[in-house]
Amino acid sequence: MMRFSLSSDAVDTAGLHAALQHPGSGGFCAFEGWVRNSNDGREVDGLEYEAYAELALAEGERILDEAIARYGVTDARCVHRSGHLKVGELAVWVGVSAAHRDEAFRACRYIIDEIKHRLPIWKKEHYLTGESNWVACTHVYREHEHEHHHHHQHAVPFTPDYSRQLRLREVGEAGQVRLAAARVLVIGAGGLGCPVLSYLAGAGVGTLGIVDGDRLDASNLHRQTLYDARDIGERKVDLAARRIAALNPAVTVRTWTEPLHASNAVEVFGQFDLVVECTDDMRSRYLSSDAAVLSGTPLILASVYQYEGQLQVVAAQPDAPCLRCLWPQEPAPEAVSSCVQSGVLGPVPGVLGTMQAMEALKLLLGLPHPAGHALLLVNLLDFTIQHLPIDPAEGCALHGGCVAVARDALARSLGDDDIELSFERLEDAIAAGFRLIDLREPDEVAAEPLHELPAQHIPSAQVVARAGELPGGRILLICASGRRSGHAARLLRAQGLHQVHSLAGGLRASLRERESG
Repeated sequence: MMRFSLSSDAVDTAGLHAALQHPGSGGFCAFEGWVRNSNDGREVDGLEYEAYAELALAEGERILDEAIARYGVTDARCVHRSGHLKVGELAVWVGVSAAHRDEAFRACRYIIDEIKHRLPIWKKEHYLTGESNWVACTHVYREHEHEHHHHHQHAVPFTPDYSRQLRLREVGEAGQVRLAAARVLVIGAGGLGCPVLSYLAGAGVGTLGIVDGDRLDASNLHRQTLYDARDIGERKVDLAARRIAALNPAVTVRTWTEPLHASNAVEVFGQFDLVVECTDDMRSRYLSSDAAVLSGTPLILASVYQYEGQLQVVAAQPDAPCLRCLWPQEPAPEAVSSCVQSGVLGPVPGVLGTMQAMEALKLLLGLPHPAGHALLLVNLLDFTIQHLPIDPAEGCALHGGCVAVARDALARSLGDDDIELSFERLEDAIAAGFRLIDLREPDEVAAEPLHELPAQHIPSAQVVARAGELPGGRILLICASGRRSGHAARLLRAQGLHQVHSLAGGLRASLRERESG
């Protein structure tokens, strides 16, 4: 039984109301949206709705299912008009029945908001002047939304063409509907994330979430192909959302400009069918693995080192291994090189990100994939691929299983929620009573000194052994990115130094915010 429908005819509200009546329902809430005669000071003669029907029906049905599950209501219905409507006509109707009125109110509001932001439905206003304009099209890329003006002549609705992949027997119409209803979270919109986002959006994945707090740097452009030189300095998450809208307006994009943390990762993961981890941050990978296991959300991990890459799928199923089954403890940041430290050729993360996108589509479509659990090792110099088997009986299984290990790790992280502190100016930290400890290497300090700021220098690899040299009171550890300082702060707190904190985002983020302000 379909609860959501599109209709080119007038809506039968009496029939819909009757369908929602239930002996156990004590509350009923309905919303009706009508065509009004003006908008933004212009006199409106009528509206025209265009919809990508297949995607709209699948996503609309999903929204109603979500509302029923989230608010515990008895039933819900929604009808959205299509075609030409006159002033005064009913454009959208939402009805909810529930045991109590509060649940009905909240579920109705949720449906209205989600319908507006997620459905591939476009609205054109016709004015008394004879002009017309597409408006409130959150799925349509419009020229004025991008300061670089890509010279689109008209912002017209765009219907994606999936004909090439529809011809695949394993995809077909049913597979395309599955993709349209799918939700995928991509953590990191850099070298790995760019191909992942591009291919998933192109394939028609209905909802893409993006987590990234970085701004685009000129050094990113040789491998992060979603962006161009005019975008330098802007937030990657905003740039990626705009490019996805331009590539496929039918895709809904949700964004997070701050990294996920222990207190919200499991909840956010639970809102998606699949997560793709695309950062070069080991702490993010471990948090993602733990959140995947605890939320039951499949996770695709990848990493890059110079000309090589690794790929692992965490199935988040009983007896399936996680990241901690391979490496139980997160290594120190200085033990794991990033692209900044080790260098990288642009195609390397491009290849690994493309492989992540392929794994994601295989999972979403139920396509065949290799049996067993393994870490994939890819060498792009000699084009060798190795499968390193992961024995589910080892690793976390020896310590109570992946769920128990992930739960313990997340609990420890929750105790560290106040470790990271943000300061736009280090002078503000000093004024607040913090003593600065610079954990950078001597060459980093020489290249970017803190000038006259009072900071004690102890390289990150030595700070735990030299904990006795730390001053009393409140301490703020600083490094370039915040990774080494965060890791060191957790180790020092484990030794009882509970007033040790880390500069969130490191000096790079602090300086960027200072310059942009």
